[in-house]
Amino acid sequence: MDWGERRIGLALSDESRTLAQPLATLTRRAGKRFPMRQLLALLDAHAVTGVVVGLPLAPDGSETDAAREARVLAADIARRAGRPVDLWDERLTTARALRAVRELGGSTRGRKHDVDALAATVLLQHYLDARRGGAT
Repeated sequence: MDWGERRIGLALSDESRTLAQPLATLTRRAGKRFPMRQLLALLDAHAVTGVVVGLPLAPDGSETDAAREARVLAADIARRAGRPVDLWDERLTTARALRAVRELGGSTRGRKHDVDALAATVLLQHYLDARRGGAT
């Protein structure tokens, strides 16, 4: 999960936990709570066994206010979903997703939801690779 103030990008891995793919993007309206009900429904619908939440650290790796919010969110998801939740450094995931789209000759104009789901995919793929002992 690559979460932000307005949009939450979601990705899934295959059953072998080898390959990440975009799933969806949830939207949070200004001043509204995190769309937990929608997230929980997706977790159930896709038989998700664990969740990875992006941890937005500062460029130097220090904790930010957003990182502290991510920790609170992760704990809430774990409690409400009854699934393990890991936090994973999400620095530069959106930038990498944007770069990948551009390298493929695509445009990101009007596709913020797609970019957020792709950023979640980059985040999850790095997590999966690290768990397998691959490149991060």
